[in-house]
Amino acid sequence: MTVAQPLLPVILCGGSGTRLWPLSREAYPKQFLALAGATTMLQDTALRLQGWDPDIGIAPHPILVCNTEHRFIAASQLLAVGIQSARVLLEPEGRNTAPALTLAALQASSEGEDPVMLAMPADHVVKDLPAFHAAVRKAYSLAQAGGLVTFGVVPDRPETGYGYIQCHAAGPQGAGIHRIASFAEKPDAPTAQRYLDAGDYFWNSGLFMVRASQWLAAMRACRPDILAACEAAMEGAQRDLDFIRPEASAFKACPSDSIDYAVMERLPLMPELGIAIFAVALQAGWSDLGAWDALWSVLEQDGEGNATVGDALLQDSQNSLLMSTHRLVAGVGLDHIVVVETPDAVLVADKRRTQDVKHIVARLKQDGHALAHHHRKVHRPWGWYDAIDSGERFQVKRIVVNPGARLSMQMHYHRAEHWVVVRGTAEITNGEDTYLLAQNESTFIPVGRRHRLANPGKTPLEIIEVQSGDYLGEDDIVRFDDIYGRSSGPESVS
Repeated sequence: MTVAQPLLPVILCGGSGTRLWPLSREAYPKQFLALAGATTMLQDTALRLQGWDPDIGIAPHPILVCNTEHRFIAASQLLAVGIQSARVLLEPEGRNTAPALTLAALQASSEGEDPVMLAMPADHVVKDLPAFHAAVRKAYSLAQAGGLVTFGVVPDRPETGYGYIQCHAAGPQGAGIHRIASFAEKPDAPTAQRYLDAGDYFWNSGLFMVRASQWLAAMRACRPDILAACEAAMEGAQRDLDFIRPEASAFKACPSDSIDYAVMERLPLMPELGIAIFAVALQAGWSDLGAWDALWSVLEQDGEGNATVGDALLQDSQNSLLMSTHRLVAGVGLDHIVVVETPDAVLVADKRRTQDVKHIVARLKQDGHALAHHHRKVHRPWGWYDAIDSGERFQVKRIVVNPGARLSMQMHYHRAEHWVVVRGTAEITNGEDTYLLAQNESTFIPVGRRHRLANPGKTPLEIIEVQSGDYLGEDDIVRFDDIYGRSSGPESVS
């Protein structure tokens, strides 16, 4: 009899969330945002299995797969909810979910483990945790026995934004457990209605459960090219602080593919492998928050179907969403309208066409516009800064440094900086001098001088920085020492 092993959460933290622009940006995508509660979507995902089955339990070291650019954001958010032992695998470039899960399986196998992995995208909402846990229990027994399991969300509307799974009737394994007949792409509206009416289609949730060894066997049979690239990347992996870095050139050579395309759709055509695939029905208030209409559907609404977030007011309006992050947003006479305000951009859209927001982001990228990538407020491993004003030859930033954190020892070729302490105590290295500054005190950093800002206190340090010079780009940084392992130049701003 197979002994039950603790379930290993594998959190897939890639994706840019372009359809939730302007709140979600490439440098700070939706999985790091608190959209449906007080905690972020990544934090919700990491905590989703707590208490699910005390007899099986959860592996003590979950695996997180994320983009290199997001490593400090992900690690700090996990620490904030008490998860200190995650193995964080850094993709030098995104290659979709099949390579990401393969990296996780190889990492687990390298440590002598063959766990049952539950792959969970970091940007989903699950409202009913008991129902989710019940579905996970059903899937666990199937996966432990060698099956590959996905979770099919029972649809409640003809949704065109999700892929679909067609299933056979529930078999002898039990209620809510189905053999998979086929997969379907995101449909048009009439096809989605036909799927809903048929009753044997589920939304494809993107959640998967499988043993590490079984996943690697499936990849060896279905996509040996992806497996070989991932194996080469993990053979050359390096430890960096608390992160695991697969070898970059090997991983960049890896083809990009999803779990569905790489494996799930191929396995029914390869019965000789003996890998059974199942769909477990999931009715747990699931949403991938893929667009603004999906967020509207999970938020509390008034009697007219309106949802508001932040400082927002509606008058004589129906079925609309207003979100404010900075200023008052008011709407009059709106119907099926989404308005999202951030300090540097405002989106106004028909709620029935929010899938098309991705085209706005594509145009911004094509034009080289920074708003596709960055917010005005930019997060760093030491804290964050907000570029509150700029003009010819000057820029003003509000900088917050976390307790005990420090910026790199650095120098700029093109700009001078004047720092004013607003709150807390600053430790300043200015050339050969090191000194403390208290609230309302200031200092000046000339062009070309080595300098460092640190927070020696136990509360956040806040300063106002005024930059002046002929070039004020973030890539004008020469680093001499950095506790976060960043290098100089454009790559150093991550």
